[in-house]
Amino acid sequence: MWTDYLIWIFLIIGLIFNGLGTIGLLRFPDVYTRLHAATKATTFGSIFTSLAVVTYGFSQLYLTGNSANLTLSLHTIVAIAALILTNPVGAHAIARAAHRSGVMPEQAVVDKLAEVKK
Repeated sequence: MWTDYLIWIFLIIGLIFNGLGTIGLLRFPDVYTRLHAATKATTFGSIFTSLAVVTYGFSQLYLTGNSANLTLSLHTIVAIAALILTNPVGAHAIARAAHRSGVMPEQAVVDKLAEVKK
């Protein structure tokens, strides 16, 4: 069935982005770039893996008519919404706390936040 291919595509895209986020988290030099990798790439990857679960749930609902698959899909949609709302807020809070505590970017040339603070 064509939904199986769509599920595999979603899973592969999600795993690639989660893997890139993990590599970025390990390789980037400072808290700001690591935070960028941890939030941007893994959020995108998690959304795609969750879309694979939603697609699977709806396809199984269509094939079997079992309402548990609808519950699976709806819970995953709620999890995606929570992920989209909480990841940027958490990343902003961590970056702000790092900046306020004096952690400077590794190779920063211009720090416009320090100019505003004066």
